[in-house]
Amino acid sequence: MLAPLAALHLTAMSRRYFCPHPIEFTAESPCVVSLEGPESHHLSTVMRVGAGDRLTLFDGSGAEFDAEVLEIQRRGPARLLVRTRDEVSREPPVTLTLGVALPKGDRQKVLVDMLTQIGVAKLVPLVTEHSVAAPKASGIDKLRRAVIEASKQCGRNRLMTIDEPAPLAKFFGAVQADCKVIAHPGDEEPSRAPASGSVAIAIGPEGGFSDEEVAAATAAGWGTLRLGKSILRIETAAIAAAAAYAVST
Repeated sequence: MLAPLAALHLTAMSRRYFCPHPIEFTAESPCVVSLEGPESHHLSTVMRVGAGDRLTLFDGSGAEFDAEVLEIQRRGPARLLVRTRDEVSREPPVTLTLGVALPKGDRQKVLVDMLTQIGVAKLVPLVTEHSVAAPKASGIDKLRRAVIEASKQCGRNRLMTIDEPAPLAKFFGAVQADCKVIAHPGDEEPSRAPASGSVAIAIGPEGGFSDEEVAAATAAGWGTLRLGKSILRIETAAIAAAAAYAVST
């Protein structure tokens, strides 16, 4: 038997579904949308939702929608009537962009899941001198699906975007942010989190950034971020850094 808190968690998660297309809803003109693929399968086969059931949709625009199931098929699309639209923001006050030299294997999904929950706006896989993983297009697609699943669970109505992998030098030059920091130990005072605006953080591989990469960051105007005395795994460092800036305000 589920404990009360676990039951509430399961209910909240099971009622949220992602619509990959913009939901064109107005109060004067309710609309009907279709869910296909994994979302339709989850509705019909896993949750056994039926016609007349109510649930929450989100399309990544920042809003969430109350919808009623009109028709559901075991191996086909589900049709839903959208009844209301509400702007519900669960984003942190600081817009976070993280460039991360991805870890290997399943640790990538853990990283994406946690960063989504924290409220990171964009993840850029970095190609560095000591990188150990070079994700392919299929791997990036799986990580983007993991963003959707994490957003369903945590209640975010905007999806964290995952860019194509980028060389570190390109990331340093392309990012526009009020505060830009590289996770690297140093003697100088670390950069402080702003109360609002935007922050970019670069997280290196477990071998660390090379001296040349750190010098390039400094030359590009990036500050430093110290994450304690321990040597952290990539995902641990990224999660700790994102959380420090997301909750510091």
